[in-house]
Amino acid sequence: MQERGKETANNYNHMEPHKGANIMTINPKLKDSLTDQLFRAIQMLNSQEECYQFFEDISTVSELRALAQRLEVARMLKHGHTYEDIVDQTGASTATISRVKRCLYYGADGYKTILARLDGEEQE
Repeated sequence: MQERGKETANNYNHMEPHKGANIMTINPKLKDSLTDQLFRAIQMLNSQEECYQFFEDISTVSELRALAQRLEVARMLKHGHTYEDIVDQTGASTATISRVKRCLYYGADGYKTILARLDGEEQE
């Protein structure tokens, strides 16, 4: 067992894909008309400025920062950073890092999808 803070995500690309990979699966606990409406609204945002305006109205600063932090944790895990590095750079708890790591490897592939797109954007 690796000591706390020294865990990495080196096996990111070697993990077994989650069941249903490449197949659109929606958690039935999430699916309802209100969530559908929220996601349609998000898809209608046309700029980063509109995103800031909408998310400022719909969420608290803490909620938005927590989401942004989780995305950065996922990005850092994907790129092999240690828990210690991630805690130092993001302020995330090891519990948050572990949860994000579990979702990154065994979740609905949402992190993988968006991280691949963000990586592609950085290479342009």
